[in-house]
Amino acid sequence: MDLIITPDLGDDALPPAGVSNDLKLLFKKLTECRRSVPKRCKERLVEEAFKILKERVQLLSLEKSHLLSLVRLLVAMQMEAVNTSSLCRKLDQMIQLIGEVSSDITFEEVQRCINAVIHSDQVTSTKNLQYVSMFLECSSLGQRVLRQDCHHLLSKVSELFLSSREEDELRNEALCYQAVKVCLQIFQSLPGEVSPMVFGPETTNSVMANILGFLMDVILGWSANKDTRLLAGTAVAMLINTAPEDDLGRTAAWCVLQFSRPEPWRMTVGGLQVLCRCRVKDGLEKLALIRGLLTACRKDILAHGLYPSRTCLLLDMFPVVSAVCDDSLDNLYYAFQVFSLWLKCLKVCLPSVWKLSSAPLLGPDSGLQCPVIDIIWNNAESPIEGITESVRSALCLFLEIYESDCQHHGVIGRPLYWELLHRVTKLPWETKAKYMFLCALLPYLGAAVVLKHYSEFPDHLLKCLSTNQLSPWASEVYVSLIQDQRKEMCKKQSAPSSELELAGQWSQCWRETLLEALTSDVKLLQTNTVSHLLPETLQTFPSAFMVLLDGLDNTSQRDLKAWTCIMSTQRIICEDSSWISEGSYVYKTLQNALTSLDDGVRLAALNMLCCGSKSKEMPSALELSAMRNFIPLNLNSEAPAFRQQLYASMKKFLCRVRDTCLATVLRGNSRTALAQEDENILCQGVEFVDWLAELAFVYLNPGSNYQRKKTVLLLLSAVLETCTDTWSPDKKKGQPPANISALITWARSRGIWDFFSKSKQLALISCMEDMTDEIRELSAELLIQYFPKPFPDELISLVFGRGEMFLYSPRAQEAQIGALMLKVLLQKSVDLSQPWLNSRVSRDANITSLCQYLLQVMEQQYLTAKTDMLGASQKAPMHGAVTALQRCLLEVPGVLQKEMDAGTFRKTLGLIENITALILGVLYGEQDTESKEVPPSYCEMGKAITSMIGQQAGSDGEEFILLSEEHSLVLTCCWVSLKEIGTFLGSLVERLSNPAQSVHHPLTAGDLRKVSKVFKDIILKCRHWGAVEGCCRGFTKFCSALLVSEDPEVQDIPVQLLKEGLKLLQSSRATSVTRRAAGLPMLFLCVLSAAESSRRTSLLSLSVSTLLEVANSPLPDSWDQTVDLPQVCAVHSLNTLVRGSGLGVAILKYCPEMAILALTLLSSPCWAVRNAALQLYSSLCTRMLGHSPGGDHNSTQCGMCPLAFFTHYPCLLPFLLNELKNAAADVHSSSKRRRLCVHPSLYPVLVLLAKLQPGLQTESRELSEAVTPLLQLSSSPVYAVRVMASKALVALMPCSKYLDFLLKLLKELPSSREEPFSHNHLHGQLLQIRAIITHVLLSDKAALNSLHRFVEVLESRLWLVTRGQQCDMIRGMYLELVRLVRTSCSKGFLHQLCALLNSELHILPHCLQIGSDSFFQAVVAFLCEDPCLISTVWQKFSSWRASLKLSLLRWATEGRGSSMTSFQHPLGKTLQVNLKEVLQNEDAEVKGVYLKALVSVMAGGFDGLVLEEAAIQECAELLLSSLEVSHGESMYCSHALCAASLLLSRSLDYKLLLRWCSILETAMVPEAVETLRMACADSLCLAGVPLVHKDQKGAHKLELSIRLINVGLCLLQDQSEQVRVKAAIFVSKAWNSTPAASTAAHKQKSSPSAHVNQSVLLLLGLLLEGYWDHPRTLEVLLHHLPESHVSSHLQKDKEAIFSGLYERDNANIYAEPLAIAECLLPCLLQLALKYHQSSTLAQRLDLWVNSNLTQVLENLADCKNFVSGLQSLQSSWMSFLSDPLLHSNLCGLFTRAIFLNQLLTVSTESQTLYDGTTLSKDLLDVYRWFHGNGCFLPQIFADVVLSLLRKSNTQVVQDGLS
Repeated sequence: MDLIITPDLGDDALPPAGVSNDLKLLFKKLTECRRSVPKRCKERLVEEAFKILKERVQLLSLEKSHLLSLVRLLVAMQMEAVNTSSLCRKLDQMIQLIGEVSSDITFEEVQRCINAVIHSDQVTSTKNLQYVSMFLECSSLGQRVLRQDCHHLLSKVSELFLSSREEDELRNEALCYQAVKVCLQIFQSLPGEVSPMVFGPETTNSVMANILGFLMDVILGWSANKDTRLLAGTAVAMLINTAPEDDLGRTAAWCVLQFSRPEPWRMTVGGLQVLCRCRVKDGLEKLALIRGLLTACRKDILAHGLYPSRTCLLLDMFPVVSAVCDDSLDNLYYAFQVFSLWLKCLKVCLPSVWKLSSAPLLGPDSGLQCPVIDIIWNNAESPIEGITESVRSALCLFLEIYESDCQHHGVIGRPLYWELLHRVTKLPWETKAKYMFLCALLPYLGAAVVLKHYSEFPDHLLKCLSTNQLSPWASEVYVSLIQDQRKEMCKKQSAPSSELELAGQWSQCWRETLLEALTSDVKLLQTNTVSHLLPETLQTFPSAFMVLLDGLDNTSQRDLKAWTCIMSTQRIICEDSSWISEGSYVYKTLQNALTSLDDGVRLAALNMLCCGSKSKEMPSALELSAMRNFIPLNLNSEAPAFRQQLYASMKKFLCRVRDTCLATVLRGNSRTALAQEDENILCQGVEFVDWLAELAFVYLNPGSNYQRKKTVLLLLSAVLETCTDTWSPDKKKGQPPANISALITWARSRGIWDFFSKSKQLALISCMEDMTDEIRELSAELLIQYFPKPFPDELISLVFGRGEMFLYSPRAQEAQIGALMLKVLLQKSVDLSQPWLNSRVSRDANITSLCQYLLQVMEQQYLTAKTDMLGASQKAPMHGAVTALQRCLLEVPGVLQKEMDAGTFRKTLGLIENITALILGVLYGEQDTESKEVPPSYCEMGKAITSMIGQQAGSDGEEFILLSEEHSLVLTCCWVSLKEIGTFLGSLVERLSNPAQSVHHPLTAGDLRKVSKVFKDIILKCRHWGAVEGCCRGFTKFCSALLVSEDPEVQDIPVQLLKEGLKLLQSSRATSVTRRAAGLPMLFLCVLSAAESSRRTSLLSLSVSTLLEVANSPLPDSWDQTVDLPQVCAVHSLNTLVRGSGLGVAILKYCPEMAILALTLLSSPCWAVRNAALQLYSSLCTRMLGHSPGGDHNSTQCGMCPLAFFTHYPCLLPFLLNELKNAAADVHSSSKRRRLCVHPSLYPVLVLLAKLQPGLQTESRELSEAVTPLLQLSSSPVYAVRVMASKALVALMPCSKYLDFLLKLLKELPSSREEPFSHNHLHGQLLQIRAIITHVLLSDKAALNSLHRFVEVLESRLWLVTRGQQCDMIRGMYLELVRLVRTSCSKGFLHQLCALLNSELHILPHCLQIGSDSFFQAVVAFLCEDPCLISTVWQKFSSWRASLKLSLLRWATEGRGSSMTSFQHPLGKTLQVNLKEVLQNEDAEVKGVYLKALVSVMAGGFDGLVLEEAAIQECAELLLSSLEVSHGESMYCSHALCAASLLLSRSLDYKLLLRWCSILETAMVPEAVETLRMACADSLCLAGVPLVHKDQKGAHKLELSIRLINVGLCLLQDQSEQVRVKAAIFVSKAWNSTPAASTAAHKQKSSPSAHVNQSVLLLLGLLLEGYWDHPRTLEVLLHHLPESHVSSHLQKDKEAIFSGLYERDNANIYAEPLAIAECLLPCLLQLALKYHQSSTLAQRLDLWVNSNLTQVLENLADCKNFVSGLQSLQSSWMSFLSDPLLHSNLCGLFTRAIFLNQLLTVSTESQTLYDGTTLSKDLLDVYRWFHGNGCFLPQIFADVVLSLLRKSNTQVVQDGLS
């Protein structure tokens, strides 16, 4: 740049003196652009500068010197932005604008810059080539200049190519790529200058010959970079394009296509001849040239006939294109891209191609139709990303070409469409290609034809919508179908049909399908239906809205969810602003939805509120009110998806509010006065925004749980994003309006929207001390992005002190807190000189920045650790300072450039080297670790640390079984420090190596070698996985930065590390390095991942080949199991490479070879080799097969069919076939020894085959060969092999052959016991039949209609289930087959079978047989499915043996089938009748299952107790007694508690109910196990509902009701979401059964269950409504209040002494004192207002006042003293601010004090004790002080106090409190 930018053009680029303000402003904008880093910032500033130049600067009036300065600045900026073409083009527009005034100046300046580049000695550097590329691409003047110097530029490029050939081993890939790109741009932009040099009269132009030769060398493998080779192919095609005549171009292109000639061959292009020799035969050379020709060549060259063959290049290319698509997997994406390009060219060139032949181009007899379809078909299920979309595009193109070809040649019938449709409909529903082909065929066949031939589509649509990968494809088919259906409906009608009639016709096909999806319990199905189907349906058939709503019953959660989804979708589509009115059905239903228990229903209702057809439509008062009620009750959801959707919906809602208010303000400004209606709208909007922001700050207190804090931070982020004047350069959309300041000014003038006050800064700063990363980072992000800079001085000292304190904490989380605080402080301050001079670091006047201070901290901590590692690990660990230095240097813009000079880097690196050596020395037990090649074992590390602790503590270093606190401290210090060092170093080198950082010094190779040694030592000498993994993240960045360097010496550092690692792997060691916490494989993965990102593919090939060679090498004669062998290390390393995501698809080309290796090594005699091979094989299966459908990792099938799988991995099939054939041959061998021979690789092979999905496979010889050995493996003596072989058979057998094979296998079954048979073979055949029939029935429900012959044969083999068949496994399998086709079996057969099975139940087995339990379970299930037999079986329950009882009870618990529904009532009676006997006589297992079945049956809908009161009491007594003594495990106790609750739900025995209630109170505590707490909630639902109403007689029974309500309140605050949900269901049942609720919902069946937080309010309302005058009510309310001992917390020293690495969590981390206090205060106030209505209540309240007044006043006085004593912000205040107990006690104190204040007002007896007005003023003063200093308490506290003061006629200054 020094050659280009004159000395007077510095970094600030000041404008010349004496120019206008407009020009100064222009220079200012351009200067800001140069300083900015984000691309969007630069583009925005250049856009503004262009506008100023065009509209405001008078160019004609400027002096020539001013114009010259401006042009120089613009050209310099172009060259600085060389890699940002959009910016360069915009700058070029500015230059052109100046050129219109003075073209000479602009041309001369551009010419000067270009000459400085292309006439310099360094023209062939990467940077200079980038300049040339930019001028060719983005500068019109640059092209003019380069056109004049074209010959010179080409000669320079030719010289570069010649020199590069000489440096073959040290070639610079980046330079090579840039040179090829420049050639391409020259050929494209300057064809007139290039053409004479290639096709002119001159025989051979040496410059162009060198260039063409080098381009061909690159294509043929000289370069290892795939992108460079592909670009070179395009460049050669572009060179051919310069041909002046079409014939010359065709001849040159034809010559390029001759790949099959013997090497070396001579290629001729025009007058140029070059010798070509293929260096790497990987297929990419063909791909690059074909791709280039298709992309760049003119169509007249490709499509016109070649004389004399009458064919054309385009058709001649197809065999090459087809061959490329069959090539290696590594290039498949580009290969299919070439195939798509060929089809596009063919479509464009059809008129020319038709002239070459009279026959149809794609007719059945042509040579194109079948090969093209095969390419599409074979790749339709490819797992490679991007291929599926390309296949779909290619298919559409092919069908378009076929249609055009048929029309041109008059072909009638279009047979190809019908053939494809038939083929597609036979595919399984799981096949993605099925829907792709349907979408493509639909426009040509029509919806009616498709649905006629594929009537199962509605069922398959629902299945696809439940599967993520299939949902978009099936949805697209549906959308295309309904759109086509509408067209067909409209065409059929002679008169236009109404929308309602059209919707009625639509509903006949689709209504039930959509309603089933919308009301489904499968969330994915619901979500995809709402996202993909519903909007298109309502847009295509508008009246379908009413049709869908008519089918819903909104009293159920599922229908309510569907209702909200339909309504919100309709609201988006339809522009109806008057959709809701108070008291309407819609409003009431919306209220139910907003308080629903189901998250999805509430979110759908919220979306209904937030969405709107108009962005500037103000939400109505009803909508705002609903939102104010909804938000506070939905802040603590545990579902991250709920929080994110709440955030997104609120942003939409706030944008509507903001835009409406802003438009109103601007309208008022134009009219100078607002109308009253506009004023009201404006006030409503801004007050809502202010309320939301204040609400967020209230709940940011440390007493809130994680869920609430995360939610309110997201809401606060939404407020600040939408309603502040903050522009975010990294966001493309969602920026606030440019004129939003008008609205902000209006709001602040009314005392609201004060988002950035000191108190709010303090609240967010205290959130940075949270123990969860997400809360800390989000709080810091809000402070940095939105709050003004700088912090006030008092805040700077406060934050620095806290951050420094946390830096010295041994806890990793607290150290991260300190690092984050210092980073935020650095970004939000201007001068930090004072704070660190008063810090813990010794005063050093040379420290001038925070980063230098942190380096000093690191150095002091290192020196401390060097002398006292134990003390340092506790008081001065090093990881905090390292983390802080990393965050300050690398995450704060501009700091790295300012701070990191050469001296600082070397100082930092030296310090890190010393720290690393010290830590590794501690782990080794000796400081000399240079000679160590392997890490110490965990045992050795433990001994070393114990010895060190003993020496420093002066003890013997006694060993303990458990790690001591000191031991944990040292280990944590070591491992966390190493992890942070690795992360820091990698990121630092990455940033310093980035040319865009403008760092003042380059990193030397020596420095980088030192860094690489640090990485190598940490990765290879530290066993801790967290440390190694954390370090590897940095190491990958380090390697990536080095591999893209232009310095060959620097590039070689990672390569040498890799080679050293491979050499180390092959050496013998004395310990294990690859099991579990391995470092060596991670080193390989990091280097190779970095190499892959920088296109250094040769390193991966070298590594894999070396590892395969080592793994395949024979074991030594004598080997030790305790020591890792090189073979084991190599296999583990391969496994790491396969599992690593950094290698992407590059590793797939080596997977077949690795799979063969893994399967071979399973036969190794060494266990370690077999173990490693099995792990590798498992990883390979996951990598090759891809993810399971729908994201279900437990699914037995992947998304690939056998044809697609073996197309991608062809060399695997012969090996797998050989393994299957060898195993099958041994199974059927006459030798018993061979039959029992173990094949270690057989089962893994079968697992792989079984995971394939039946799909696209057609008849192929290889796949057919696999079916035979799979059938033979049914005789395997190994059960697991037989099972897996049956699953593999389903995958490999063509779908069309299923029914034939079923009959064949069934007929082979022996028809009687007299026929000879093998039990294993017979069982295997039955397994295969079951697998096939199960798949057939799952894929097609109508398949039973075609199975009559199968059922007949199956019935004839009835003997297989009789006692004549002695194997119970075979009997059970036969019975399972009959169950699958039971509905198709004859009545006589079923009667005979049931009689046979019934008799089996009465026969006692003589001995235990394998499979007998599963057989009898199958018998029980089969008989119980028959309504006629189920009662007979259960009537004899008491007489059955224990195993049968268990089978029956498990069937009852599962509750499957229609027979269960019809038999539920008698079954419940049977279970009740036998209950007492079971409880007294049966063992624990039977009792537990029995009780579970009893609860399951009776709670499932049958609730009638048939037992007498005495029997109920006896059974309940037995159950309660066992619970009181905690007899049995927790699961049994939970079933017993639920069973007792069922019995007591109709009991009148008060004593039993009291005992039951006491058990609930014991089991509900947070310390109890979750199953018991869940049982408590279930018990309340079963028996508690009738007991909580005031229809009980007697005070003691009222007390029972109140105690149950108290249990419900506790469970609603439980840590487990399941427990809270069940408790909420209890509350809803109780509330719906109240007279008030029944009256309110007089016409509704019942209200849906309410949300947990809403249930708390409902239960409190139930308590106050029915039991307000009971003495126990006040006790319950006060019990749930948090403590109020504020005094003890204010007197504590918050600079806490270190108490250990870990803190114990509360038993219930979900409980929130502030939230519950906020709910309880209104209840307490209501209770106080009833003071005069009950003398008992009044006496109780007066007693409470007398006993609590002193304590409340003392705590309040201590608060006042604390407030008055804290004159300025101190570190101790931040400690209080982040203390959850202080917040909890403050809430408790304020709630009690306000309650007390209310009682002082209403009670004449208590008024004399203390002045209520004084108390109110004190409360308000304390509240205001806390509110102003970051401690936000609920607004309800201030509102109530202000209300009390107003009632006492006391004037109050509001101070901004609403």
